[in-house]
Amino acid sequence: MVKNFPKPIIYLSGIAGTFGLACLIKEILGGMQYRKDVRANDKVVIVTGANTGIGKETAWELARRGAKVYMACRDMRRCEKTREEIVVDTKNKYVYCRKCDLSSLKSIREFVDNFKKEQDHLHILINNAGVMRTPKDSKTSDGFEMQFGVNHLGHFLLTNLLLDMLKSSEPSRIINVSSVAHKRGEINKEDLNSEKNYEPYKAYAQSKLANILFTKELSKKLTGTKVTVNSLHPGIVDTELIRHMSFFNSWLATILIKPFVWPFVKGPRQGAQTTIYAALDPELEGVSGKYFADQKEAEVSQKAQDDDMSVWLWAVSEKWTRLNI
Repeated sequence: MVKNFPKPIIYLSGIAGTFGLACLIKEILGGMQYRKDVRANDKVVIVTGANTGIGKETAWELARRGAKVYMACRDMRRCEKTREEIVVDTKNKYVYCRKCDLSSLKSIREFVDNFKKEQDHLHILINNAGVMRTPKDSKTSDGFEMQFGVNHLGHFLLTNLLLDMLKSSEPSRIINVSSVAHKRGEINKEDLNSEKNYEPYKAYAQSKLANILFTKELSKKLTGTKVTVNSLHPGIVDTELIRHMSFFNSWLATILIKPFVWPFVKGPRQGAQTTIYAALDPELEGVSGKYFADQKEAEVSQKAQDDDMSVWLWAVSEKWTRLNI
């Protein structure tokens, strides 16, 4: 005899089953976790934007593997909260919060000066922080369009100021978190700072293309050293990067879109796996100037392979950040 279950139980079972399936899909589509037992003991690491999202998960995993982690962040309150969580979980007391506002060249220089007073070595630099689709007229404190200023120029200056330490700590690695959005990017020589015309997504794509061109040119300049530099696409990840996209933060999107998209979007932990791979994997020793996605080498756009553009962008970036002053 078949027992008739109350409708509420049937409904709840259906909801639970659907949610379980969604979780399974998310786990499968999110890609493999980096599971190699590679320790990071005695490694000194800097992770920008480490208080949230991919940066937070990256810092957490590297601390778990024994690294001495410097969280370079703009918001010290949130950074300290995250640091405490990481220390309690990993039992690694060598996790530090340090002020570094990538929208300020002054702040970047102060961060580097203070870091060099604290440490003699730097083995891994992870340029993770970023902003996307910032409002029109959003500028850095130095007058740069916010996305180009933070995503590219800030990391350009930070990296160059730390190169001496990276070289003295060989073998060492630099990882630039870019995006598949670079494939729609174009370096606008006539309006690099988006002063004549500003389109949020175009400016974002330009900054992500700049990340890869920077990686390409820096790799050439590091030839003959044991310092490598690579870029990567973390995937489509649910992080605070979409904070300026008002529609996706609206109640309408929360109710009607996000529940259906959620299984197909990576969580921050999943999004951090390629960064961890690029930072630690022994097989990447000596590998430089490459672009990765889902823990394997991936193709870049034709514009990302433009040698003349990478040279031009380097020269402009050097001038705008007053690198040699």
